[in-house]
Amino acid sequence: MTGPSKNSSRGAVPAYWYGDAPVPLLARLLSGIYAALSGLRRRLYLRGWLRRRHPGVPVIVVGNITAGGSGKTPLTIALVERLRSEGWNPGVASRGYGRDERSRSLWVEAGTDAASAGDEPVLIARRTGVRIRVDRDRAAAAQALAEAGCDVVICDDGLQHYRLARDVEIEVVDGRRRYGNGQLLPAGPLRELPERAQRCDFRVVNVANGGNGNGNSDTGFGEWPMRLLSDQAAPLTGVRARRLASFSGQRVHAVAGIGDPERFFTMLRGYGIAVVPHAFADHHRYVAEDFEFGSPLPVLMTEKDAVKCADFANDLTFSVPVRGELPEAFWVSLLDRLARKRESLRGGDIPTDR
Repeated sequence: MTGPSKNSSRGAVPAYWYGDAPVPLLARLLSGIYAALSGLRRRLYLRGWLRRRHPGVPVIVVGNITAGGSGKTPLTIALVERLRSEGWNPGVASRGYGRDERSRSLWVEAGTDAASAGDEPVLIARRTGVRIRVDRDRAAAAQALAEAGCDVVICDDGLQHYRLARDVEIEVVDGRRRYGNGQLLPAGPLRELPERAQRCDFRVVNVANGGNGNGNSDTGFGEWPMRLLSDQAAPLTGVRARRLASFSGQRVHAVAGIGDPERFFTMLRGYGIAVVPHAFADHHRYVAEDFEFGSPLPVLMTEKDAVKCADFANDLTFSVPVRGELPEAFWVSLLDRLARKRESLRGGDIPTDR
């Protein structure tokens, strides 16, 4: 992985989304059109003019009102693992963003090609072995999971997919960037206005910048903190895993094609690692040339990126997995709500108003 150095700004979002730069006039005009269309769509579902579907088992929707990543996938993995430990048989529904043949539904397993299924579903499959169905119609995916024997469906990134009726909504918030300039796309990062998020059952705030405990821990009233913890660097080849702290004092190439690459770079710096950052667009499809960095240093990348890079990895290429940690009180509240939803569904109470 050597060659000429490359520009590492490919993952950047518009400067005015999360900064003080002025919003271009065209973006403001388009934002008004977006607001009108998205608001109309939501009202059509809420008033029953567009049909909603429910699979007959409890549905948890994990999502956000901002464009880009905020920690939804680590939370989805944490939900799968905790629900299993409590005796549930969860399944995950996803669109499989960025995949080929997005109109085709697909069962996803650990060995499924990320280009066919999407990077996040493959990552979840490898970490948990849970049943995963990708489909542009997440209501159809949820129905397939229920028919396959799942007794609870987790919809990864489905807050705006109103065709799927849901029982529990969890908003995930980036604790560092929050809602940016507070404007709707494309003038700002918001898919929907903050008032929409207030109707969610839970607000989980991704507060951690580093697996060593560093990071912003500020949460407001009614918010649940989630820390993303990491302490291992897993090789993409057959060499032995290393503790992340073992890279302290070393220079490494850090690769992140996620919604907020700086979060990953900051986490590595928290271990004393000298980071040479390489930011790519979210869901970037890697090719070998992307790793021609000009110096043969270790390469540390997010787990989501690693599922797409095995074909051109070497013994210096490592994935950095993270795990989401939430307060026990969050789980008590969620499990109690789910148990009550299960009983109401058994009594024939199918929700249609969310």
